[in-house]
Amino acid sequence: MYHILVVDDEKLIVKGIKFSLEQDGMTVAPAYDGEEALRLFKEGDFDLVVLDVMLPKMDGLQVCAALRETSAVPIIMVTARGDDMDKIMGLEYGADDYITKPFNILELKARIKAILRRSVRTLAKEPEKADGRISERGIELDKKMRQTTVSGREVNLTAKEFDLLELLMENPGKVYARDTLLNTVWGYYYPGDVRTVDVHVRRLREKIEEVPSDPKYIHTKWGVGYYFK
Repeated sequence: MYHILVVDDEKLIVKGIKFSLEQDGMTVAPAYDGEEALRLFKEGDFDLVVLDVMLPKMDGLQVCAALRETSAVPIIMVTARGDDMDKIMGLEYGADDYITKPFNILELKARIKAILRRSVRTLAKEPEKADGRISERGIELDKKMRQTTVSGREVNLTAKEFDLLELLMENPGKVYARDTLLNTVWGYYYPGDVRTVDVHVRRLREKIEEVPSDPKYIHTKWGVGYYFK
């Protein structure tokens, strides 16, 4: 059973999301401001967070940044319609996905289920692969535990950052176009654009590269996309 934290100061929206997700067997904890969200998160064991950008006390971006200091839990940001800056900033702060208001609850449920499936997908693989590790030039991915170490130092990656790094490391030297990465890692029905990929690659480099501006792991093929060297 999945446990979801829903954070929005509009109580009717929270009530609607809670009712809908509980119909699918999930449990939902509501929070109505940023400080309450952080308190509940520390007390609970959540599988995913639905987080509105506009919140009292602490805004959603601040909450997202605080969560990312200690957790790689998947986060879906809720933004105002057409506000591209909120979307880009949400991704910069570590969100895995976003949805704009007003949204269809069925779309939100589909996004939640897709992220949850991807987050636990290694558990469904055959045992020899589920226990597998990928190790290349000081980077090690534990696919079962979804943990990453660089030169023996544990690095806290978001769900999408891990998926992106895993794909590139499993196919070293293969150049992936941005739209291919978007379709493969985020899914064919993801409404974002290739800037999403660029943001995540930049954040990934900041976490795993000694000099992000001169990367030795994730390289750019200008005019095409990215590859792991």
